[in-house]
Amino acid sequence: MDTSPPSRRAVLRWGAGTAAALTAGPALTACGQSVGAARTTRQETTRRGEKVELVFWTWVPMQKTVDLWNRTHPGIHVEMQTIPANVQGGYQKMHSSLTAGNPPDLAQVEYHELPAFMLVNGLTNLSEYGADELRDSYVPWQWQQGVFDGRVYTIPQASGPMGLFHRRDLFEKWGIETPATWADYERAARVVKARGDGARMCAFAPNQPNWFAAMCWQRGARWVRTEDDTWVVDMDDDLSREVAEYWERMIRDDLVFVEPDMSSAWYKHIQSGKIAAWIGPQWGDALLRGNAPGTAGKWRVARLPQWKAGQHVSANWGGSSTAILQGTRHPREALQFAHWINTDRRAVDLNVSAGYGWPAAAGIFRGSALDKPDPFFGGQRYNDVFTASDRAIDTSWKWSPTTDADFSQLQDAFGAAIAEGGSLAGALAEIQTRTVDNLRAKGLKARSAR
Repeated sequence: MDTSPPSRRAVLRWGAGTAAALTAGPALTACGQSVGAARTTRQETTRRGEKVELVFWTWVPMQKTVDLWNRTHPGIHVEMQTIPANVQGGYQKMHSSLTAGNPPDLAQVEYHELPAFMLVNGLTNLSEYGADELRDSYVPWQWQQGVFDGRVYTIPQASGPMGLFHRRDLFEKWGIETPATWADYERAARVVKARGDGARMCAFAPNQPNWFAAMCWQRGARWVRTEDDTWVVDMDDDLSREVAEYWERMIRDDLVFVEPDMSSAWYKHIQSGKIAAWIGPQWGDALLRGNAPGTAGKWRVARLPQWKAGQHVSANWGGSSTAILQGTRHPREALQFAHWINTDRRAVDLNVSAGYGWPAAAGIFRGSALDKPDPFFGGQRYNDVFTASDRAIDTSWKWSPTTDADFSQLQDAFGAAIAEGGSLAGALAEIQTRTVDNLRAKGLKARSAR
């Protein structure tokens, strides 16, 4: 068995979202970035009757799921440790542990972060431990998020197919039909402004570049692609500019609040009915339910508005994998836990109640905790909308290994454009140049698409 780390000059490949996409174009050629893992994964032999101890880092409150595992799998004990969410410190902690040679066995890693971990040899090649046999247990496009050069490096956990959360009672009060297109949505926003006594259709959140990326994803933009061994950055394309100009107009015409979402001000607007809709991911149901209980029964979910009438194109916001970090001494046992926690029906139901997102396990929706009418949404079987949304995601979108830096700079550029009366579309050209620089700083070949 070959347990050596992948070559720094190897051209890695990753799937584009279908089971047949194992030979998609080259993704990573890392020749200038130092390897971030101080030790490589090795399977230790355990004596008969000896208990294996695993450590799992996550920001999702999954302790009940881990407790269930520990009760039902006495030979493998998992200790869950809560870490800060994503870029709020969790990834820095993971990279530091890799560098120090004391990583946890498992960690929650978002899909868009996986290329960055691959760049520093931070993930275990799970194909060496039988992971390929698990492929059919998962939604194909989510499975492919962790496949590089035909090898499996992570187990998919959940995604964030998007929909339109909206206050049905307010729409009826103001005579608004559920918007089918983005033109309909803008017209509805003008009605809300005129009739809503200070209410607005929604908020534009400059702190959510991932959300803006999802809007461009739905429009058909592709921010990065690869040609041979070169990353090509195309964030300033016509489709992304169209999305930016749409939201510029919504801001300029005072049709939306401009405020961070998931903030105190935003929750207050949600609670008071000053925000009539939210374009959000499936995991947003827990945010609304937990932070605006007084609005129970008033919400509904519809498909995303479309750029062209009659289409059904969706997008994804978020999504995570259960990764087995480079350096574990129990990769087989960690893989067993990672697969169980994401496919066992009891585990998935507990994870859903914890708000972890849309399950990556194939065929698990029917009969799960998601598959029922919900009083908070007026008795609607609202997850049927997200089932359709998940099927309508264009799976050719790819992430670069510098997404964190790219998003941070996009957030800053949007904030400055709004504060100074500038242009969101104009900010895209600036960020395209910076993204090329970010990739080159990692020792990767990169160029702008234009």
